[in-house]
Amino acid sequence: MAAFLSKANVPGNDSMVLGNAYVKIIVQLSTGRVSYRFTSGTAIENTVAYVNDLKDGRFVSADFEKHSVTTDAIRDPLGKGTCINIVHESTGKAFRLVQYITYYEDSPFLLLSVEGTTNVAGQLAETRDISPVAVLPAYSGAVIIPGNKGIITDYPFDNDSWVDVVARSWPSEQGKTVSGMSYELLSAYDPATGGSLFAGSVMHDFWKTGIQYSTGIKNNSIDSLIVFGGVSTKDNPALPDSYGGRDGTHDYMPHGTQVGTSVYSPLICLSAMGDINRDLQQFGTLIRKTNGISAWKQAAPFYWNSFGVEGVLGYSKVMMPLDVAKVSDYIATLPNFNATTKPVLSIDSYDQDIYTTSVLQSVGRYGKKKGQQMGFYFIPFALWTWKNGINDAKLNGTEHYLRDVILRDEQGNYIPYKDGDFGAFPIDPTHPFTREYIIGQIKKAKDIDAKFIKIDFLTAGALESVKHYDPAVRTGIQAYNYGMKMLRHLVDSIMGPDIFITQAISPLFPSQYAHTRFLSTDVYSHLRNSMPGYLHYGSTCASMISAANFWWTQGNLWPYTNMDVVVMKRFQKNKEISAQDVKVRLYEMLVMGSILGDGSDFRDKEAAERGRELLDNKALCAFFSHPRAFTPLRFPIGTSQDQQVSFYLPGADTLVVAAFNFRLDNVFTETFSRAKTGWQQSTAYMLEDVLTGKEVGRISKEQDSFQLQVPVADAVLVRLVPVK
Repeated sequence: MAAFLSKANVPGNDSMVLGNAYVKIIVQLSTGRVSYRFTSGTAIENTVAYVNDLKDGRFVSADFEKHSVTTDAIRDPLGKGTCINIVHESTGKAFRLVQYITYYEDSPFLLLSVEGTTNVAGQLAETRDISPVAVLPAYSGAVIIPGNKGIITDYPFDNDSWVDVVARSWPSEQGKTVSGMSYELLSAYDPATGGSLFAGSVMHDFWKTGIQYSTGIKNNSIDSLIVFGGVSTKDNPALPDSYGGRDGTHDYMPHGTQVGTSVYSPLICLSAMGDINRDLQQFGTLIRKTNGISAWKQAAPFYWNSFGVEGVLGYSKVMMPLDVAKVSDYIATLPNFNATTKPVLSIDSYDQDIYTTSVLQSVGRYGKKKGQQMGFYFIPFALWTWKNGINDAKLNGTEHYLRDVILRDEQGNYIPYKDGDFGAFPIDPTHPFTREYIIGQIKKAKDIDAKFIKIDFLTAGALESVKHYDPAVRTGIQAYNYGMKMLRHLVDSIMGPDIFITQAISPLFPSQYAHTRFLSTDVYSHLRNSMPGYLHYGSTCASMISAANFWWTQGNLWPYTNMDVVVMKRFQKNKEISAQDVKVRLYEMLVMGSILGDGSDFRDKEAAERGRELLDNKALCAFFSHPRAFTPLRFPIGTSQDQQVSFYLPGADTLVVAAFNFRLDNVFTETFSRAKTGWQQSTAYMLEDVLTGKEVGRISKEQDSFQLQVPVADAVLVRLVPVK
């Protein structure tokens, strides 16, 4: 049962201590500050909450005169627990704050929020900056994680522009701090001690949540950590893309405001379990329980996508539409690729006037004869068009003008999403013309009997605007949530509930409206961004840097992830890719729990041969038919292309391990221990190469660890098979 634990003899001698077996929550009644001490060893000292009101300024919990505490016993779908209510108030102040801290008897996480209420009759509060938990130097705030080799992981708002999830060591140099802005979640850990810290937003229906941080000059200390609703950042070309350049919200306008007699912060999950993988997995489970997930009861889809051959719009007519029949013929010859599902022919990024409904129907009819089904692509919340013709541009398939639905700033100027002579311009998800346009696209998908929909450039719908058509919608993410909910309802009602939806470029949250999402931007299957002659973005290594930090999303945010397609030889007109690089790319997709997609030109003989060897491999297809994300043993650090990472996937009586070596100069030797990966004690195992089925080693009953060597620019995927 929920319990008041004690009045503790701590500074001030007037503190209340509550909590469970995982964390002690210390409320200082004289100062209003709150500390969290986790049994894992992580401590968060002297936190405050605040509301920044547009009219009356900033109100910080510790600045009030009176602080009182009550508790409520609760029981909800998350369990049985206690909500701590901390009231901060002062005579004569225009505001009062109430902090809510919820802990559950059997759960390691906390849920935090704050409410700000105006005390002036008839006056409304208005804010775009509200924090349920802030660690500030002015209030002696500090975060301490056990150890001296801390890693802090900074997450981008969306997966656009090939920005990375950035894991940063601190202090980077003696006496220097590491600072930045993470979006929606932040994690920190020490790989030597296991010490951890996690903070993440739980609900995603109003606020964009920012987590501003600055580490201390001491090892594993954080001097400033502000988790707040109301983040809005513009791209800054003066900064590196992943360090403030393009990893933010892409907004031109400030975040919209919340207005009312009371205003409420985002709901924040806070935990420190002593194992960052457990913190991340727990957060994913919490999101699934709180927001739901789009279940998929059929086999995971296998698909072919035209973008790797045809490119954007289809004007070049490299393959489409006539030669897609040759791809269809080829796919039909792959028995394992066809074993569990009807493969999808997904026509991507096409011009609506070239790839009309009748053209796509003809592709679908041909594919259906081969046991295949159609995919469909569209952009719900943006229109690509020429800037100089923006006033005359119409939403595809309608008579409605872009100028009537475009998002605008305070001066009435349109807001660009992808600025340029030919750019993408955001449209209001709440406008009835947008709804009509989406209905037209979904009807087109139904007319071609599509069973797979790819939706792209979704971040446009989350941009802040001076107003939306629906006056009740005040923020970009509120509009985006409105639009995604509408889109999913229209797909289900017009096409039926068995349509698989994948998101390409999009915010991480909300996640519950689709079945999968790209973990990074488009991937082109070459090994490294730094390889001469190849694109300097979209490599296997670069995508792994981000994707490895999102392993926990598979099964929690979506049934599967999407690592984009593999190409067997060449992406569009770029340099040929080696067979080894293709293998590494497939392993990456498998390890991340991705659905299986290909974008190859199978008219090419060598690409076709590789497809039969790799894409149709029986063991790999078995994995992809029921995707499962592996758990990281060694995360990527920084954005260097010299990453060496490893993973494991436990099973009922077996174990699969993987290791990737993106370095070009050194062999990677990885040690896998029973303590970390959990194979059965007193059991001997054969090490089997998953791709070939060949034995590559043995583990005796007495062994507690084994090593695998990964050659340069290569990867290994090995199954532990019990032997008698």
